Amino acid sequence: MLPAATAISPASAGHAASAGLNPSVSETAPEAGDPSDGLIGIEEVQKCLNRSRASVYRYTNTDPRNLNPPFNPRKLNPEYRSDQKEPLLFHPDEVARFARDVLRIKEVTVEVLNSPSTATQQLLNAILEELRTIRERLDGLDSAPADLSRLRQQHSQSRPAA
Repeated sequence: MLPAATAISPASAGHAASAGLNPSVSETAPEAGDPSDGLIGIEEVQKCLNRSRASVYRYTNTDPRNLNPPFNPRKLNPEYRSDQKEPLLFHPDEVARFARDVLRIKEVTVEVLNSPSTATQQLLNAILEELRTIRERLDGLDSAPADLSRLRQQHSQSRPAA
């Protein structure tokens, strides 16, 4: 399965609160898979929310004294980190929740997109294909595996000692 990149786009740049309308939300949930799939960084959140980098940092639930502060419904909550130097990553559903509930963006759409194939992904696909080829050849063998100890004895007898 290819890793997924996530795009979140507000359908309208205007705020529902300023227009006096009740926000309506339309979400397309990310596909089930590895929870680390689709996490997005500050730059993507900045583009999705159409806000400055400084604003996104102000919205984010961080504390210099606590690496993983408790959930705050009025803030943008990042995923758990094990080190202070790790970049902030956000789940797309959390960004959509924040946009809908806090920023009052009328309509939020969460889309999961396939990311372009990387060199690592290409290498892993090549390894997978090679393993499949090996499996097919092993399954195609008509005879049972030979006795390895007998083959070792024959091989050692055929080689002169150095």
